[in-house]
Amino acid sequence: MIALGWSLVILLFVIGMIGAVYPVLPGVLAIYGAFFLYGWLVSFEPFGFWFWLIQSLIVVIIMVADYAVGALGVKKFGGSKAAIIGSTIGLIVGPFVIPVFGLIIGPFLGAVIGEIIIGTTWKKAISAGVGSVLGFFASSAVKIALQLVMIILFFIWVF
Repeated sequence: MIALGWSLVILLFVIGMIGAVYPVLPGVLAIYGAFFLYGWLVSFEPFGFWFWLIQSLIVVIIMVADYAVGALGVKKFGGSKAAIIGSTIGLIVGPFVIPVFGLIIGPFLGAVIGEIIIGTTWKKAISAGVGSVLGFFASSAVKIALQLVMIILFFIWVF
């Protein structure tokens, strides 16, 4: 049971890290779920109040930062709420429509289309699109860093 527990925990960690970049996968929730899976299949003994408090706070920070950092990138480059919504839709749809480059092209096109729909000039729409891509990269970097912290804290608590 211990080998199965560790195998599934590692699998969820990998899925979580991929999910930091690929929004279709659960990301931080896979990592958080790995902690419960470890507890059920191996032991909850290493985890106490402080472990759960710290990990839960990191989960909340990641979820809030995921949206906020992406939106900030769009706003910083002059995008409107329409660009933020379009960028979010593009981030979700893009990987399905354009499998390899959809993570970059989707948010860009979504932000541009969102701006064009509300009557913004092409130049400003393109700028918002660039901001959405930069926001996506910044958001991914934050998620990767914080999810690595979660995994490292897990190993510190277990060992």
